[in-house]
Amino acid sequence: MRKIFGKFLAAGLCIAMALSSVTVKADSVDQKYLALGADLTASQKKKVLELLNLDDNSDYKVITVTNKDEHEYLDSYLSKSVIGTRALSSVTVEQKDDGNGVNVTTQNISYCTSGMYRNALITAGIKNADVKVAGPFKISGTAALVGVMKAYEEMTGKKISEKSKDAATDELITTGEVAENIGSDDAEKLIADVKQKVAEDNLSSPSEIKQAIEESANDLNISLSDADKEKIQNLMDKISDLDLNVSQLKEQAKDLYDKLNNSGILEKIAAFFRSVVKWIGNLFGN
Repeated sequence: MRKIFGKFLAAGLCIAMALSSVTVKADSVDQKYLALGADLTASQKKKVLELLNLDDNSDYKVITVTNKDEHEYLDSYLSKSVIGTRALSSVTVEQKDDGNGVNVTTQNISYCTSGMYRNALITAGIKNADVKVAGPFKISGTAALVGVMKAYEEMTGKKISEKSKDAATDELITTGEVAENIGSDDAEKLIADVKQKVAEDNLSSPSEIKQAIEESANDLNISLSDADKEKIQNLMDKISDLDLNVSQLKEQAKDLYDKLNNSGILEKIAAFFRSVVKWIGNLFGN
């Protein structure tokens, strides 16, 4: 009888422990995160919380992002003077249900757009999350990516690989630099389109990636400088090594990829009619 009771007790303990671990995991994912720049003054922190619509942050687990964290990921892409000596960017990250995608809103961010953040975060492997980014005054916002990745790792309990972090950081900076010449909207669409081609067709050689860049630029009617082509080429070399899931790319930024798909179809139709007009012109010209 004791043996039978002991077996039932052991089984019950195992089940209880299993259920407990599931609950802990669920709680950690449901937990909302607030990543604050470590160098915010009291008044700056108050301003940031207002911009993030947080009258009370008790529902959030608060972590800090230091200037050292920022330099760790940004030193390879930006000068130390641009990164600065103070961590001021702050973000909230909230996990959402499947199908939500990645959504980003910004306040007091002058350089990085919501679309730039979203594309880079998806490259890092972040999915189904609502992200808000804010600065106490107008700041570039490049360092905010570090805060989002740090918060997401703590929230999910999953480490983002260093390769993914580096590629995501590179993508944010490169998109911003290209945007200075062609505009933010075109830069976001172009990088996303080339990234899709690289992932979908498993492109890895320099010639394949170069062709993908040319095709995307032509499809979107974008003129690129040689310098910008080289920056995108270097970025895509890294992205080709990540084995990105194409379906996940499209799911996490559905509106963007739907737009790209529609613009590609329209461009093909336009190209067809241009060729017909040219053929008719040549016919009557002869």
